[in-house]
Amino acid sequence: MANSGFQLLGYFLALGGWIGIISTTVLPQWKQSSYAGDAIIMAVGLYEGLWMSCASQSTGQVQCKIFDSLLSLDVHIQTCRALMVISVLMGFIAIIVSVVGMKCTKVGDNNPSTKSKIAIAGGSLFLISGVCTLVAVSWYATQVSNHFFDPNTPINARYEFGPALFVGWAAAILMMLGGSFLCCSCVNEDSRGQQLYRQSQPSTAREDELLSETSFPD
Repeated sequence: MANSGFQLLGYFLALGGWIGIISTTVLPQWKQSSYAGDAIIMAVGLYEGLWMSCASQSTGQVQCKIFDSLLSLDVHIQTCRALMVISVLMGFIAIIVSVVGMKCTKVGDNNPSTKSKIAIAGGSLFLISGVCTLVAVSWYATQVSNHFFDPNTPINARYEFGPALFVGWAAAILMMLGGSFLCCSCVNEDSRGQQLYRQSQPSTAREDELLSETSFPD
């Protein structure tokens, strides 16, 4: 019963992380214009994400422009796009696989050993998905940081971390925690089953010896 609760906890943590990864992928606020130092505070705030750049005016009006050309984008943006899409797809597959492998579901094979292996596979996919998101968000943040501290960058052209990066870090942590919980609960269950099987072996062997030593009169 405890393992089932542990699996459910891991599943819902990973599910929340997957929703956060989708939000991070589509949000345009991966970086936002900086007003640090002597930068002039403008009435327009600039944002940029993986798919579009936006300008937010003080009146509340927001105008966005989707990146038209793929080849003209920087390498880190193209790579982050690929990593985030892979992360979303792998998370979706992991959700389906984990449902089949959890003890509390009646989907698929009812063999506990088989379901445990399937749950471990789902947890591993969650882990890989979280790592892809973590790499993408951290790499993008590194590029923003390097550009910010570059002395050749004009003050009014500097950007800082946007809210989407923090959502991505939180989502990656949730995804990896959920995948770890799924894998650990199944590994503990398998090891416990093997120990019980090994403990039962000597008694069975002892019974066989007693039966072999028993002789019946002719």
